[in-house]
Amino acid sequence: MEDNAALLVIVDGANVVGSVPDGWWRDRRGAAERLRDHLAARGLPGHDGPVEVVLVVEGAARGVASVPGVRVESAPGSGDDHMVGLVARSPGRRRLVVTADRELRRRVTELGAEVTGPRAVRP
Repeated sequence: MEDNAALLVIVDGANVVGSVPDGWWRDRRGAAERLRDHLAARGLPGHDGPVEVVLVVEGAARGVASVPGVRVESAPGSGDDHMVGLVARSPGRRRLVVTADRELRRRVTELGAEVTGPRAVRP
């Protein structure tokens, strides 16, 4: 494992946004942008080292732009499959996936990633 590499934090945008019933369904793209901006401002609370934050969006939230501190990736198909691919393509570094989705948690932990729930990053 690369000791000096930033922690790769992969955020399941749909799952985190959907974890709070605040009307997100009326403006999915806007909800994803608010989450992106929150992540850019706060990073990963409780983690002192460098982080690389990737927010994965899908469906109506596709096309949200990246900002300094948060790379946004629009999943071309399944957001879960895209996140598993990101984990699989980064085997030499520490990876943390933010989601409450049980099946996604199982898939990424099989690849050596850590997981945490939406409360770790949500506004």
